[in-house]
Amino acid sequence: MDSGGKTYGITSPISLAEPTEKDRVLTEKLIEHIEPYGVFESESEHSARRIVLGKLNEIVKEFVMNVSEERKLPQSLIDTAGGKLYTFGSYRLGVCAKGADIDTLCVVPRHVNRSDFFSVFCTLLKERSEVSELRAIEDAFVPVIKLKFEGVEIDILFSRLALQVVPPDQDLRDDSLLKNLDIRCIRSLNGCRVTDEILHLVPNIENFRLTLRVIKLWAKRKGIYSNMLGYLGGVSWAMLVARTCQLYPNAIASTLVQRFFWVFSQWEWPRPVLLKQPEESNTLNLPVWDPRYNPSDRLHLMPIITPAYPQQNSTYNVTRSSLTVMKGEFIDGYRVTAEIHENKSSWLKLLETPNFFNEYKHFIVLMASAESQENFNLWTGLVESKIRILVGYLERNDYILIAHINQTGYPQEVKEKDVTTAYVNRWFLGLRFVKDLISTNINLTHDIQAFTDTLHRQAHNSKVFKEGMKVEATYSRRSQLPKYLPESIAATIRRSSKSSLSIVMASSPSSNDLTNSNIRTESPVNSTNTSLNNVS
Repeated sequence: MDSGGKTYGITSPISLAEPTEKDRVLTEKLIEHIEPYGVFESESEHSARRIVLGKLNEIVKEFVMNVSEERKLPQSLIDTAGGKLYTFGSYRLGVCAKGADIDTLCVVPRHVNRSDFFSVFCTLLKERSEVSELRAIEDAFVPVIKLKFEGVEIDILFSRLALQVVPPDQDLRDDSLLKNLDIRCIRSLNGCRVTDEILHLVPNIENFRLTLRVIKLWAKRKGIYSNMLGYLGGVSWAMLVARTCQLYPNAIASTLVQRFFWVFSQWEWPRPVLLKQPEESNTLNLPVWDPRYNPSDRLHLMPIITPAYPQQNSTYNVTRSSLTVMKGEFIDGYRVTAEIHENKSSWLKLLETPNFFNEYKHFIVLMASAESQENFNLWTGLVESKIRILVGYLERNDYILIAHINQTGYPQEVKEKDVTTAYVNRWFLGLRFVKDLISTNINLTHDIQAFTDTLHRQAHNSKVFKEGMKVEATYSRRSQLPKYLPESIAATIRRSSKSSLSIVMASSPSSNDLTNSNIRTESPVNSTNTSLNNVS
């Protein structure tokens, strides 16, 4: 298992210690504890996925051939033009869980363009009986086709290379492939290039994979697995685990998990996490993360830098609050894993889910609603993607220390005489205020109005907004939460003590209805005048 004297990453290893018998026993126990959570796909599921990917790869080749014939290319080129379906993300990293979707990339030669992908390729997919729930999202930041193929969820991105043919063994790690590509193709290629680079930069792939399975499961259990909500997404967690593996190249999973928590509980953010030294020469003049020249990069709180050119910060969505929450979880994770290694605790303790609603005494309840299921799906997707903007506004309030987003949303159907009249989803933000507040009026009206104004503009600009779509933000004490939550969750909430703090917010539910851009905020909601206590 010795790394053979090779240095991985930008620094020397912290330890080259080989695993002990105790480490091996702890790793076996770790596998036993995570297996019931579905982090390992079965052999039959793995085989089914490979068959699906094989069929899709053949469709990609057929697609390229059809377009080549339309372009009236020479037969010799039609026969060799190629085209290939690549995988990235969890599947490519080898950590795909049961039932997880597969991220893929359709790579084609230069004579095939994006409009062909969304017309010819889509048509080929529609003609297949194995395909269901096909959706083409052409105007997304990274355009994508989503579908189910024989029940397996697949996301397919598109990239056209400046090559006459795409052979089956084409290596996407070659930086020169990016020359003369449009930015959307570069973004699409980035997923594959980053994934392949991560695998190339870790000393032992199997140890990396098992450790990553554990950390991903832990992050999901702790409610901090979401790039959209300001936490970390899959690639960011993978890079943190990869850096830990570089620092302990001979360690196995039980040790790597503990060392992961030790390293990142001590990390001095915003010092960046790098798996390799970024290229000094930006030969293709692409936008790269570099705080020396880009002032906006200096504002990033938790930079984790992708190892493939053009280097980007994968965590630009992290907020002051989400960073505080994650740092707390790193510290707690190290404490628990230290106890495990001292035989004072078990791996189950590490995977316990916290009760979010008992951690705070004050909350904002954000509710999005629509009158049809289709509009509801569109609307809640947009609202959820903007919640971190609300956190940003709240963090500017001098009295607020943390605005902690609960990753779980709580959907509900509103019915009248067994007929659904509205579809509702609620998200909860736990608030922690500065500790020296005793009797203070805190006005959150402007923070909420700024968020709803922003949401209103983006909903109309993106043409998502439809009649009947509404969003409401309401202040609630912990004792008032049960009316918003399922009974099983409400039953776990502890009572909190009273206080003399007064929270003021917008006037009425209708004032936040996005059909009215002039949001009235002059008088507080009655419930927000309630006295509160022990702000912490």
